Amino acid sequence: MRHPQLERVLAAVLQYGTWLATVVIAAGLAMTRTRIATAGIALLILLPVLRVALMLIVFVRQRDYRLGAVAALVLLLIGLGFTLGVVA
Repeated sequence: MRHPQLERVLAAVLQYGTWLATVVIAAGLAMTRTRIATAGIALLILLPVLRVALMLIVFVRQRDYRLGAVAALVLLLIGLGFTLGVVA
């Protein structure tokens, strides 16, 4: 099953999110503020996670529980990887 509206929304989130992260990183580097640049890098890293979370919400709202379960599993694995990375 295709979800053309979802694909457009996800593309827009990634496009504008990437631009925002790039601007934040550039501002942090221009002002020699490491924390601002780090925030921009974190935003860039979080964009794919946001994409999966958005997919989960849309799939559940559309009652496509199979794809919703896949998105939930991916989020669970991302969270597990993050937790193990912080603990280690």
